[in-house]
Amino acid sequence: MPTYLSPGVYVEEVEAGSRPIEGVGTAVAAFVGFAAQGPFNTPTLVSNWSQYTQTFGEFAEGCYLPQAVYGYFLNGGGNCYIVRVGGERDDTGQQGELGGGAGSAQALLGGYRVAAKELGASDISVEIAPATGDSPPEDRFTLLVKRGGAVAETFENVTAKRGRDNVVTRVREASRLITLEEQEAAGAVARPETGTVATLNAPPAPSAVPAQIVADVYVGDVADRTGFGGLEVVDEVTMVAVPDLMSAYQKGAIDAETVKAVQLAMIAHCELMGDRVAILDTPPGLNPQKVKDWRVNEAGYDSKYATLYYPWIKVFDPATGTNGFVPPSGHMAGVWARNDATRGVHKAPANEVIRGAISLETQLTKAEQELLNPVGVNCVRAFPGRGIRVWGARTLSSDPAWRYLNVRRLFNYLEKSILIGTQWVVFEPNDDALWARIRRTIAAFLVMEWRKGALFGLTPDEAFYVRCDRETNPAESIDAGQVICEIGVAPVKPAEFVIFRLSQFSGGTSLVSE
Repeated sequence: MPTYLSPGVYVEEVEAGSRPIEGVGTAVAAFVGFAAQGPFNTPTLVSNWSQYTQTFGEFAEGCYLPQAVYGYFLNGGGNCYIVRVGGERDDTGQQGELGGGAGSAQALLGGYRVAAKELGASDISVEIAPATGDSPPEDRFTLLVKRGGAVAETFENVTAKRGRDNVVTRVREASRLITLEEQEAAGAVARPETGTVATLNAPPAPSAVPAQIVADVYVGDVADRTGFGGLEVVDEVTMVAVPDLMSAYQKGAIDAETVKAVQLAMIAHCELMGDRVAILDTPPGLNPQKVKDWRVNEAGYDSKYATLYYPWIKVFDPATGTNGFVPPSGHMAGVWARNDATRGVHKAPANEVIRGAISLETQLTKAEQELLNPVGVNCVRAFPGRGIRVWGARTLSSDPAWRYLNVRRLFNYLEKSILIGTQWVVFEPNDDALWARIRRTIAAFLVMEWRKGALFGLTPDEAFYVRCDRETNPAESIDAGQVICEIGVAPVKPAEFVIFRLSQFSGGTSLVSE
């Protein structure tokens, strides 16, 4: 408290009795898979499809990662993190980038080596043209980069001499198509002759899917920031998908046991973090009975931090120009994000249309879903006149308390929001005044969630309780420096089975007694 020594009027700013808790984000996906270009094992934030293509390239044949990310944005997803895996390691143990190096189109242009930045790029030529302007210096020239015969990039009045207008420097700073390097080890490179042309004819781009891969590539290590381990440092992530696990399985790069090992690692990662859910895919080409057998006998997962969707969906594939089947995990993540934005995380992300889905690998019937729903397989079904919809909202947990996906995600949201919103409590005097402030802070937040429809009950007292008093904080816990607050909430659960009971009665008789 300030000390007052002279008479007068003073104004003090004091804190309110409670501090508001802000809800955290609930829909930030992380995708792990293969891409045509981009950094390896670095969680990279992208906010739209254009940002993804600039960093990781367009659709690539045999890769499900681009399709998953495109489906995520198409269905309403926002921010997401991309972890590219599967790169070749050099002698130093570092994973190298393929673009602009081996496998790219290359050619000599005087004393320079020109290479295409994109793998598989074709119809690119580089030409030396005269400098522009009146009486330009003799060392100046114009570099034209053409694609398909049309000029795509122009670098006017560049020079081979060192300085701001050096042609290598200008190309490095501005070109999106080529890289330029000097070939002579010593001395200045001579000015290329006007009219010199270098044509870049690229060999076919190597497949982005490795011929052989091990589970550790996906799992990674938190110390090296690789695979799932690299995602431990990203607090915003709330859902994890690995669509290219199935592309590697289809190509024979991994076997069924490796698929199980990677999916178990996904579940372990989500359980360790405690604030995210794994979206798993089934192997391709399975009928409903085989999916049930795989789920029960082979996979056998039991976790409240994981979900499983079936069957695969057919979408347009720009890489081949045809329609093809892809794992549904990327589109499901987008549906989750759209559901959170329009209804809230407490609403089960089901009975929602899947945008971009043309058809399904298997047209499920009601009887077939009755095989899968009890074992936690969320089905995707096509309904006449209603489109292709998500028709399941369960986790892979055998515990009835955590059966529904929205309950798990609601608790993730509440726990993280309260955790972040009460950091101010640390090192405060541990007394009745602090306990009252904690109760008011958390109760105000939960009342707001109750009004949104996230909690069950006609009144706040029915929806939740907050206990932080002498009963929960005895002298022993105070001496240990602990503040214990007990919170109970009643989450809303989805109306999974809607039952109408109809009965027959004799009409024409008044039922109103006089």
